[in-house]
Amino acid sequence: MSVPAPFSPSSVVSALRAAGCVFAEDEAELILATARTPEEAAGMVDRRAAGLPLEQVLGWAEFHGLRVTLEPGVFVPRRRTEFLVDQALAAAPDATVVVDLCCGSGALGAALAHALDGAEVHAADIDPAAVRCARRNLSAFGGRAHQGDLYDALPRALRGRVGVLTANVPYVPTAEVALLPAEARDHEPLVALDGGADGLDVLRRVAAGAPEWLAPGGCLLTETSEGQARAAEEAFTAAGLTTRLAVSHELHAHVVIGVRP
Repeated sequence: MSVPAPFSPSSVVSALRAAGCVFAEDEAELILATARTPEEAAGMVDRRAAGLPLEQVLGWAEFHGLRVTLEPGVFVPRRRTEFLVDQALAAAPDATVVVDLCCGSGALGAALAHALDGAEVHAADIDPAAVRCARRNLSAFGGRAHQGDLYDALPRALRGRVGVLTANVPYVPTAEVALLPAEARDHEPLVALDGGADGLDVLRRVAAGAPEWLAPGGCLLTETSEGQARAAEEAFTAAGLTTRLAVSHELHAHVVIGVRP
């Protein structure tokens, strides 16, 4: 769905509205502010009309006060996940080593690096496109991104040293992936969404391995749904972590926090 000629802000709004974008005016403003030429804006409108998430179309997302670089096919950081960052900073305000597992774009690692000035920050993901994004987003803070399956991707020297370990794991049950909005279902990697039969397969693996990597008093934080929260807490407790749940009703966010004794 191309922007009709002559090119104008109203034509962008009209094209987005025709494509079903609820917030067409706001999206048009962002597209026009990001595009360098009318042709580039027209291409962005076409991609948005085709169903790509707005953040992938723009090439960036706002997250915890930062502009995080994105590219097509990379998981879009959700605003509710800012609550996880806030909980991490409250739990370990003086952390000097941070690891962001299942990092996607590296948004969590970048936000923590920005807040914890001088911290050593590592991120890891199994998806090469995500790792490329994370490297770009962490470069300003001297952070590093690694490709691989969870802890296998990390430098061995981090064992027992991590003060904050975040893991925004995939937690959608397999049978519910098909029920997700098309933006996520069709344009974000399945590996970032599908958490197995009950949605907690990856969370359990992360929890089980955490004590080996956390420093004494270090904390693991992960996001989950309200319905999964009790089982997620049980997985953290079974791994030997002192566990609690933090909830933001405003953001509909549930964060499980586990501390290594």
